[in-house]
Amino acid sequence: MHSTTSIASKTPHDIRPQSPVFAEFALGLGGFALGTGEFASMGLLPDVARDVHVSIPIAGHMISAYALGVVIGAPLLAAVFARTGRRAMLVGLMSFFALGNLLCAAASSYGLIVTARFLAGLPHGAYFGIASIVAASLVPPNKRAQAVARVMLGLSVANVLGVPFATWIGQVAGWRAAFGVVAAIGLTTALLCRLALRQMPAPEEASPLTELSALARGQVWLTLGIAAIGFGGVFAVYSYITPLLTEVTGMREAHVPLILSVIGAGMVAGSLFGGWLADKGIMRAIWITLVLNAVALGLVAITAHSTVLVTVNMFFVGFAALAIGPALQTRLMDVAADAQALAAALNHSAFNFANALGAWVGGTAIAAGLGWTSTGPIGAGLALGGLAIWGVAAWVSGEKRTA
Repeated sequence: MHSTTSIASKTPHDIRPQSPVFAEFALGLGGFALGTGEFASMGLLPDVARDVHVSIPIAGHMISAYALGVVIGAPLLAAVFARTGRRAMLVGLMSFFALGNLLCAAASSYGLIVTARFLAGLPHGAYFGIASIVAASLVPPNKRAQAVARVMLGLSVANVLGVPFATWIGQVAGWRAAFGVVAAIGLTTALLCRLALRQMPAPEEASPLTELSALARGQVWLTLGIAAIGFGGVFAVYSYITPLLTEVTGMREAHVPLILSVIGAGMVAGSLFGGWLADKGIMRAIWITLVLNAVALGLVAITAHSTVLVTVNMFFVGFAALAIGPALQTRLMDVAADAQALAAALNHSAFNFANALGAWVGGTAIAAGLGWTSTGPIGAGLALGGLAIWGVAAWVSGEKRTA
């Protein structure tokens, strides 16, 4: 039987902050910083490419470098610093993230930019993993997923406010200034975490080997599989949203950012809904949100020819995408037993794998001549693939009757 012991029950009352709201704000601001830093770089590609004298596709390697940093850094940092206090780790991770972005701002060559982006990505997954554990410890057991959702809300808000703002800064003051702003938000987060959280020592049983024990648990891998496959469908569509809207819908390129904001608004609503739904039943929330993903993505091919319909549907694409996040994050914390930090961090490695998978599968379909709208049905297929893995997880754990 796997452990479903609440994180909150393991946290002594005397280490909780006097203001959980302040603590959640600080943790969520970190999500905002990470989301802004990750996605704003996409809008800055042309300027970066011009300054360092490479093509835009080559400059795009800095996006891949960041994702690789997330995939490697999440398990590595969670395991190596397993015995580090939670507050100290959060402060250190955000300080390192800020340093990575400052290096980006100061980089004078393509190689240095790619290296700096890799370094900036290293703390991403570990931060979200530790922040989720801390947030869950601040609330009663039946409110854990909603607390996790509020941390992840920062990532959603970044798509609505942070990314457009950083892109604007880049256009007005240069791309280096945009990375400087991201670094400032990271340092502010580190300071607020230091002020908002009391000292939170790691569990007594924590160690690198204990954290690595998560890798021996089948339910951990199945849950990661749901994220890696099921979440990939969103990126099959999102990666090619601009040509879809301009070539199929007939929108002007200048209007594309408005649709991206609509998707971001859907993500904000979906994150809050997903936290509420997961607290009603985690496994049920996972399959419901996967079905919502499949439906919303499948409708892309039908709605893409209408400006009104595609706008409405893109809201639900964003909604369904982030609605699954809190349930998967909380599920990993439950099935990992004493290796919660590593498991929670690995969730974001899985999401970045989904990013790469979705973009690759979608691009393959387009290259094969299936058209821009093919990314929708293909994305729906990936969501259904995640649902199939959910079925295996439910059957293996014996939860199929209560899911």
